[in-house]
Amino acid sequence: MHVTARADYAVRAVIELAVLWPASATRQRLAEAQDIPGKFLETILGDLRRARLVDAQRGAAGGYRLARDPAGINLAEIVRATEGPLAAVRGLPPEDTVYPGPAAPLTQVWVAVRASLRDVLEATTVADVLRGELPEQVTNLLSRPDSWTRR
Repeated sequence: MHVTARADYAVRAVIELAVLWPASATRQRLAEAQDIPGKFLETILGDLRRARLVDAQRGAAGGYRLARDPAGINLAEIVRATEGPLAAVRGLPPEDTVYPGPAAPLTQVWVAVRASLRDVLEATTVADVLRGELPEQVTNLLSRPDSWTRR
């Protein structure tokens, strides 16, 4: 999986808002705190607002705030709000891919890849990240020496 700047920035902005929750922050404050380009963050916050993950308030006292408790927002929701489905193959859901002959089992591989992404991203909430206490299935993956080796 390639984590785009858009998804990375979105997760970081939500985490920054979670620190302040239930209070709000301006786009400028979020951009400066997480070193995110302001105009790019504005479009990301729009995506998060449309996904009902953040609320926006206009005016002098305006800004952005989380729409719900950080413990109720998982990382998969944030990625989906900014990037769409967690896993797609040439724009298709993995289960809709069809391959001829000996490549036919690839459909199952792509579905398993999506399931593994869900296992990590749906299980990890914004509150988990804030506490620095990741779910057991995530820490189990991190404890494997090969997890930290680039191939």
